Amino acid sequence: MTRSQPSRAPRHQPEADTPQQAMIALLKTLAPDEGYNLTALPDVRLLRSNRPLASTPVLYDPGIVIVCQGRKRGIFGGQVYLYDAQHYLAVSVPVPFTMETDASEHEPLLAIYMHLDFKLAADLMLQIDQLGGTEPANPRGMMSTPMDRRLGDAVLRFLEAMSRPLEAAILGPALVREIYFHVLTGEQGHSMRAALAMQGQFGKVARALRCIHASYADDLDVEQLASRAGMSVPTFHAHFKAVTHTSPMQYLKSTRLHQARLLMVRNGITAAAASAQVGYESPSQFSREFKRLFGRTPAAEVKRMKAEFAIPPAHAAATFVSSH
Repeated sequence: MTRSQPSRAPRHQPEADTPQQAMIALLKTLAPDEGYNLTALPDVRLLRSNRPLASTPVLYDPGIVIVCQGRKRGIFGGQVYLYDAQHYLAVSVPVPFTMETDASEHEPLLAIYMHLDFKLAADLMLQIDQLGGTEPANPRGMMSTPMDRRLGDAVLRFLEAMSRPLEAAILGPALVREIYFHVLTGEQGHSMRAALAMQGQFGKVARALRCIHASYADDLDVEQLASRAGMSVPTFHAHFKAVTHTSPMQYLKSTRLHQARLLMVRNGITAAAASAQVGYESPSQFSREFKRLFGRTPAAEVKRMKAEFAIPPAHAAATFVSSH
């Protein structure tokens, strides 16, 4: 479902009355195919979805999702996180949640997905802190924030550059940096920076998450994860649940099942092979737990995913694992 980037700029861009209409017109050209369309920048994908998506369990990598048309809702910890033309979604640590999408052939979902570049974020955070931009805040794993005019202007300039290969290659990274700046200094930027700083109890939990995503196929237990986090087991369990809204072992299980689903969809392997690759010893136990999470057997879920859901291209797991 992944498509390569456009080889040349379109000769004529449709005229638009508003910046929002201009973004939609550009994205319709830049993301012609349903699914994730590649760009000149390895950590940026342009998403198009022509159909609605009912409640689906997902596990997002850290990143920023900017929707220009259509609407997505994330349900996490009993709260609804809206991301649409007026709100963007920022994820600082991988958290499991349920997602819904509003889209149609007439008005497809059009969005920008930026896989989080921790090095870029850390560089900006250092400069922001040095220039007095720090304020105390509670770190959060996921947040939905209203789009302000300055961020919207930066997104429009970014899409304009993406439509011209030379500008995409040369100016694209600087425009991504500008978008990061507005996210990190926006309405909830202080919470995002606090999360990415990896300090305090949140930072200790994030280290345990890093361990899970690096070694989910290994025989991990709560004692090992608590030790990695530098906490007692009861303290670790309480803080882990505060960040992820699930227990450490449930999170590990969810990670394994999500990874297995992607392996089956992307690589065409069997459920038994996928279960072994993610650390299950019993294929029957894997199938039971898979159906409990996704509501379908592995074969039925893979068929549905291929037919209905845009599968993102694989990112190196080391992006989250090694950048902290």
